[in-house]
Amino acid sequence: MTSGDHTKFSPRTPTCVLASSPRGGGRCRGTLAHCPPWTPKRSGGCSTLQKCSDKPFDVAVADHVSVLPAEEILAFEHRFARLCDAVYRWDVWAAAYLIGGGRSDDRFSDFTAGLVALGREWYERAAACPDALAEHPTVRTAAAADDQDVLFDENFNFVSSRAYKRVAADTDDFGEAWKVYIGARATNEEDGGEDMGESFDFDDAQQMRRRLPQLAALYLGSAPS
Repeated sequence: MTSGDHTKFSPRTPTCVLASSPRGGGRCRGTLAHCPPWTPKRSGGCSTLQKCSDKPFDVAVADHVSVLPAEEILAFEHRFARLCDAVYRWDVWAAAYLIGGGRSDDRFSDFTAGLVALGREWYERAAACPDALAEHPTVRTAAAADDQDVLFDENFNFVSSRAYKRVAADTDDFGEAWKVYIGARATNEEDGGEDMGESFDFDDAQQMRRRLPQLAALYLGSAPS
């Protein structure tokens, strides 16, 4: 499969967004205003939200977001969408392809959501160099267990829509509110275009080993001598 076989999916449907600006740290005190923008960390220690709840992670985030005013939930969604769009690149898609067969737009959307859910540190590392995901403990464990779902977080895509429905009188309000929110900002935000970087063949093992050597070693094994 070549990366050129895919077409860029249309502007993101409403998902969830992490706080629009960095916040102070510390334990959760009831709203995201007192929590870091990237609380999700699935290894290397408990996140703020994990300390506050033993619920599934996306449910805990939705609980936090749902206490915000409707406008701030939309801002949360907006930030999340921009973070996901920022890693909509062929090299990141190649990493998803190795880790879990991210062949479709929907599958890759789940992967980019999962990158945001990892937290700021790992998101930024993956954005700078997708091959760095080979160093993530969960990825290494999943590779050994042939677990293809690691980092693909479909549920995290719908945190803000679920949160918005808790504060809206009409459960269908979120989609319409999102269109208005985005429309009001369309002329004020710079369009980043659709530059996904250089396209290459994900099924070419030599290319994958050259571009993503650590991930390729995990998932493709050693190169033939």
